[in-house]
Amino acid sequence: MPVDSIYLDYNATTPVDPEVAEAMRPFLTTNFGNPSSSHSYGLEARKALESARRGVASLLNCMPEEIVFTSGGTESNNFAIKGIAEKFQHKGRHIITSVIEHPSVLEICAYLESRDFLVTRIPVNSSGIIDISALREAIRKDTILITVMHANNETGTIQPVTEIAEIAKSKGIIFHTDAAQSTGKIKVDVVQLGVDMLSLAGHKLYGPKGIGALYIRNGIMPARLIHGADHEGNRRAGTENVMEIAGLGKACEIAGRDLEQNWLHFKSTRDLLFQKLNTDLKNIVWNGDPENCLPNTLNLSFPGINSGLLLSSMPGIAASAGAACHSDKNIISHVLQAMGVPEEHAVAALRFSTGKFTTAEEIEHSAKIIIRTVLDITGSRSDKPEIIRLTGIRLTEFTHGLGCACKAGPAFLERIIKDLPLANDPRVLIDARNSDDAAVYKINNETAIIQTVDFFTPVVDDPFDFGAIAASNALSDIWAMGAKPIFALNIAGFPTNRLAVEVLESILKGAAKIAAEAGIFILGGHTIENSEPIFGMAVTGIANPAKILSNSNARPGDVLILTKPIGTGIITTGIKKRQASDKIAEETIGLMKQLNRTASEVASGHPVNACTDITGFGLTGHLTEMISASKVSAVIDYKQIPVIPGTFDLVRLGMVPGGTNRNREYYDPWITWEPYISEDYRIILSDAQTSGGLLFSIPESGAGSLLADLKKHGVIHASIIGNIISESTSRIVIH
Repeated sequence: MPVDSIYLDYNATTPVDPEVAEAMRPFLTTNFGNPSSSHSYGLEARKALESARRGVASLLNCMPEEIVFTSGGTESNNFAIKGIAEKFQHKGRHIITSVIEHPSVLEICAYLESRDFLVTRIPVNSSGIIDISALREAIRKDTILITVMHANNETGTIQPVTEIAEIAKSKGIIFHTDAAQSTGKIKVDVVQLGVDMLSLAGHKLYGPKGIGALYIRNGIMPARLIHGADHEGNRRAGTENVMEIAGLGKACEIAGRDLEQNWLHFKSTRDLLFQKLNTDLKNIVWNGDPENCLPNTLNLSFPGINSGLLLSSMPGIAASAGAACHSDKNIISHVLQAMGVPEEHAVAALRFSTGKFTTAEEIEHSAKIIIRTVLDITGSRSDKPEIIRLTGIRLTEFTHGLGCACKAGPAFLERIIKDLPLANDPRVLIDARNSDDAAVYKINNETAIIQTVDFFTPVVDDPFDFGAIAASNALSDIWAMGAKPIFALNIAGFPTNRLAVEVLESILKGAAKIAAEAGIFILGGHTIENSEPIFGMAVTGIANPAKILSNSNARPGDVLILTKPIGTGIITTGIKKRQASDKIAEETIGLMKQLNRTASEVASGHPVNACTDITGFGLTGHLTEMISASKVSAVIDYKQIPVIPGTFDLVRLGMVPGGTNRNREYYDPWITWEPYISEDYRIILSDAQTSGGLLFSIPESGAGSLLADLKKHGVIHASIIGNIISESTSRIVIH
């Protein structure tokens, strides 16, 4: 982990114990044999395999032959649940689980429902404990499996597994528990628990990632998940990963040996953190059951503060948020929702989880950082807070969102706009009904006023660049309408209790520079106190009413031309998380600051039918709005779409903003993807852009001329990416 960071996310994963690493080392070099081979090399590997099996069995108090090695907790859960469902479907197709399970259980259950199994999800109380009476009532004659986790990964609440096991046994139902979070933290004894199957994961108890185990009580034989040779007692095919299995065995040995002292250490560090925070932050809320809880887990809500903002504001603390928040809605933890945690608390929840390498000194320092940050954000410090100045600032650390990716999502906007009255005035030429980029009001036959407003949170770290990008983004809406901007007003929100005024001044200077390039003045604006920095502009433009471009005039036979490469949402996420290289960041910042003025002015000399700019809803989103408004369809050649270099690498690192995922969820019903198009491309084509390019729809006869003219005037990334066709139902075909 980074030397300047304190790791308080042990429930997500643990570092490999040095003893475990040492136990694994020989299998990288000398002991490389295949355990299925009969010679001495294979025999040594086989001995290691069985020694590890005994280590896992000893921790769980079972027979070694009842342990099957897997690739991790997810595979163990799949093996247990799918295996029983397939094996016993002739006896019944009903499964019982809880609403707070890990996705590796919930998704399996959803999959089985698609295969005509029936799944009952049992609710939990406000502490996160399953409703036993509801579970009893849910049991049917055709119930074949109950699967309920041992301890919850988010709150640490421990479930009454022994009681559930007794109920299952009395009804002749197989009972599986996911013990990935509990194993190594508390005693996990399969005999005392009474379970039939139990899953564990190596990386949750200081072993390596990519290895796990499934305990299967003798006499139970779930259907195989992986077919092949007769490895693992003919239960799980595939040559065993001896090195990682040896690591898991050692990790389990250490966990059993040090269980009591680790439990005491986990609890002391967890309780110290709570005590420190609770002393200075009187309104924090403990989510879960403080008494019936894993000793290392602390799920706290900080009312009034978005958890994403809190995490972003203290990069020296590694913890997990209870909600993914992206402006239009809070994607709240399903666990906290199931517990009935109020939304204002759920969006403010952080999970801290300590480990055996956590020190009291780290807890003391972490508490100081957390307390200071909370008081800074809320403006409630009694002493004078430390104001961050311009030198060396990383502006993205002061926001949970990222530019256009944190705008209200399409589903939310659709619902809001539907309920708003639309103008009934012939002078209103364009309003919100066709998702156009700006509103247009006719003054006379020669002049119409175009107005737009756009603002968002930082996408880059330098305040000047942020102001410039926000200004460029706002101006783009005017040019997308084929209009000319004439003046603008600033809109700013600023945390004056956290950032020096010179930071805001730098943002405004960046915007002023772009306004000067656009040939307009910023005539004023409005600023409010806000917990996060936000900035944008309201821009007014003019145009001839007869020459205004809109979303709704694309025609069959048109060609689609895109003027800028895509990927800015992904790359700015990489910038925020320090994963984008300086070169990629510099190129992307340059593209976002690049005005769409030239492209718009060049296009004014060509017979363009429709135009939109590509921003928060991504290429697929804005194209969907165009074809829906125009009542046409589009065919896109994905290989012709320009993508910023480095974007694919960042996608594979998971640098995907929430707005991009929302775009895919909402717009996918309009899109037909050819099956050979990769998941990476699908993400990128839906990526929430900030200050993206213009998308022109122009008759095919004029497309070549426009493309050549754009490139001649320096719009070097302009590309023909597809065409408009006529179909009875609007859709986008991407091939």
